[in-house]
Amino acid sequence: MGLRLKILFGFLILVVMLIIAGIWSIYELRIVGSSVQKLLDDNYMSINAAKRMIMALEREDSAVLLLLSGNWKEGRSILETGDEEFMEGLKKAKENVTIPGEKAYVDKIELRYSDYKNLWIRPIVGTLHERNLDWYFKNVHSVFLEVKDTVEDLMTLNDQTMYKIASELKNRAHRAVMPGIVAILSALIFVIIFNYFINYYLVGPIVKITKGIRKFLDIREPFQVEVETRDELFDMANSIRELLEEVRLNEAAA
Repeated sequence: MGLRLKILFGFLILVVMLIIAGIWSIYELRIVGSSVQKLLDDNYMSINAAKRMIMALEREDSAVLLLLSGNWKEGRSILETGDEEFMEGLKKAKENVTIPGEKAYVDKIELRYSDYKNLWIRPIVGTLHERNLDWYFKNVHSVFLEVKDTVEDLMTLNDQTMYKIASELKNRAHRAVMPGIVAILSALIFVIIFNYFINYYLVGPIVKITKGIRKFLDIREPFQVEVETRDELFDMANSIRELLEEVRLNEAAA
């Protein structure tokens, strides 16, 4: 193999190593990016839907207390608004069921909310329930807490899943960095090895040839430098040997 091909081959190995490391890093980073997007699209939307339902429930609970106090108009207005908000949040949660077991929570929320709604959808103002706090705490508030706890369970499920996925993303991010580290270490090792071979097969023979020429010029010592590799340096050493031998013979003839 020629000297130029040897040097070119050495640099090509280094380039291939860096290309492989770059492709590997890009692949891992793309996976991390898509996972982050999936995390936002799935769990974050479910958490927002759960928060929306909890806020709507708390508004409805306040509206029921207004009805108990005899404030029918304001109470019914808040209940209607809260019900719309809750149903919108429930709809988002239904559309975004992505975790194993999540559908069971959503179905339970829908069932318990139906029971809760049946308690306040009936007239309260002007009935025996008006100003009856015992009835409120015994019937309405307890069901309200059940619905709220179920929604919070849904939120906790998504929080835990989000934390788990975030931990996995952290590990993937570390794996995305590893190819770069491996490439740097490999490149350093390869440069050291490549430098050794350059010195052994290129610099070393050139130094030997230079010393051989210098000895011939100084003390007319025959040029006896041997180059191990069959490349351009080998040809150059043979050419110099032939040239110096011819010079020596011409001097002897003179």
